[in-house]
Amino acid sequence: MPLPANRALRKLGRDLALARRKRGISTSDMASRLFVCRDTLWRLERGDPTVALGTLATATFILKLDDRLANLATPASDDLGLHLDERRLPQRIHRAKSLA
Repeated sequence: MPLPANRALRKLGRDLALARRKRGISTSDMASRLFVCRDTLWRLERGDPTVALGTLATATFILKLDDRLANLATPASDDLGLHLDERRLPQRIHRAKSLA
């Protein structure tokens, strides 16, 4: 796994753990809401890339952060995609030739 992706997962895990603690949810309560064992929750909160995406999605739902997950790759937040689109735009638009 690329190092930046690994760092992002670790930060995401720390942020999820902080959000859980701010809401006063214990690890055992959170794990039972996720239908996983506490070890899996701890792995999620450490940014382990082998934790299922469904577990991450459910955790964001429980913590009321699912709107952020849903908007992760929206076109408005995809700066690279917007830049690539701009590069593909034609410099000139030619009028279609009539067939008559």
